[in-house]
Formats: sequence, structure tokens, C-alpha cells
Amino acid sequence: MRAISIEPLTAAAFAPFGEPLVPPISAGRAFFEGALASRREAARPSLSLSRVEAAASLPVEARRMERHQFSSQSFVPMGDLAMLVIVAPHAPQGGPDVSAARAFLAEGGVGVTYGADVWHHPLTLLAAPASLAVLMWRDGGPGDEEFVDVEPFLVRG
Repeated sequence: MRAISIEPLTAAAFAPFGEPLVPPISAGRAFFEGALASRREAARPSLSLSRVEAAASLPVEARRMERHQFSSQSFVPMGDLAMLVIVAPHAPQGGPDVSAARAFLAEGGVGVTYGADVWHHPLTLLAAPASLAVLMWRDGGPGDEEFVDVEPFLVRG
């Protein structure tokens, strides 16, 4: 089984997939507009709160990927957590190219925005319980979310 290692989550490394959401270290605001996208006129913003009670442990076996073809999706931690961020580019024949998958670790209150049409692994936390705010655009159609099973691969620390 193929295995990949976790990389540091930097803006440059993650740029093909979206944008890290790094909170400001001093008083003030940080704006994150680069990866936010809605590619459907009828879609409306959707804000949800997620609570995760169980944590995954490394190595993580990735078996499924998802995408939101017309919408970005942001995960904003509500506190300190460790989130495993697994992404893959598009394969030439369609679906995610897991042979080029990458993994990042978001921790210390850092979240991520996946760009529209970016393949990513479902939410995986390495420390729980934890809560997150999730923002995306939805219109109720099939483009809101797509899940596919992939050839399993391991993510190691």
C-alpha cells in the first residue's frame, strides 16, 4: 500500500488546493478571500457547526475522497485542534489522482479553505473532542458534494 508523509501546512505548499486559515497573532482581523468561491448563481452560503468526538490515530488509511465541484469549503476550528488535511489533484481519467495525494497538518487554531472542485479526504481530527465551523455554498443539487472510494493509501506522521 502506498504511503505518504505529512507536510507542514504553508500557504505556498497548499496553494494548489486552497488556503490555510491562520488566525492573527495580535489584535485585528485576517481576511481570507483567495480560495472562497461559488460557481453557481443560485447557491447560497451555508454555515454549519460540526462536533467530532473521536480522534483518528496515525497512520490513517485513506479510502475515500470528496469534492464540492462548484463551491469552496472552509473548516474553521473553534479552539485548538489537530486536523489532518489530505488532498489530491484531478486524475486525467477523472476523479482524484491518489498517486499524487498530499497530506498536511493544521494545528494550533489553523483551519483551511479547500478551493472549489478540490478533492479532499473527509474531516479527520488527530485530537478530539473538537468543534469546527464549516462554510460552503449549496443549492441542493448533486454538485453540492460528491464522494468516491479510492484505492487505499496510508498517511504517516
